[in-house]
Amino acid sequence: MLAVEQLSHSFTNGGETTPVLHHIDFKVDKGEMVALLGSSGSGKSTLLNLMAGLMKPTSGRIVIGGCGIETMNENRLAEFRRSQIGFIFQSYELIPHLTVRENVELPLVFQGMKAKLRREKATSLLDKVGLGGKTEMFPSQLSGGQQQRVSIARSLVTEPAIVFADEPTGNLDTKTEKEIIDLLIELNRTLRITFVIVTHELEVAKRTQRVIQLRDGRLVEDAAWAGEAQ
Repeated sequence: MLAVEQLSHSFTNGGETTPVLHHIDFKVDKGEMVALLGSSGSGKSTLLNLMAGLMKPTSGRIVIGGCGIETMNENRLAEFRRSQIGFIFQSYELIPHLTVRENVELPLVFQGMKAKLRREKATSLLDKVGLGGKTEMFPSQLSGGQQQRVSIARSLVTEPAIVFADEPTGNLDTKTEKEIIDLLIELNRTLRITFVIVTHELEVAKRTQRVIQLRDGRLVEDAAWAGEAQ
């Protein structure tokens, strides 16, 4: 589903070049749930932005579903992101004046889907994430954990090939964090959704099937949790 091949990246400011990632190599299979673990400054945010097609790498390849995204032009890349990549954000990124259902429907609006089908898909996903009775509420009426459930439903509504979750429990208390990771595990098992979860928390990473750890821009570990995960 995802292949990162000899990926390197540097930032240039004036005449100074700062290397951030060094020859990163790994693959994620369809239906896997993988943690990308690293502390601040490890390069994990840069790697996430590259994998999501938000930046172009200095060198190397990123292949999602058989498509090399690093060679796509901006229009093709934007279309690819809309249809093939889902995002879950630490800060939810919900639109306050839209209802819960309308927030989930929004990616389908950009795809030109008819209103009746949009409503059906959004409602079905909100049921799956435990918010079936809150479809017409607004984000401000929900708790942080509930808002993150809306973000999760929105990430899945286009039936993407892969979902990138950027510190999805970073704003949540310990109990709610566990509930959200439990939900992601259940969605991974039942829908066979491929998840890459970016986190600095070892306890979150240990709930996934496999951890890819970065340190100082280098891959230092790529291993399954031996029966401990989930």
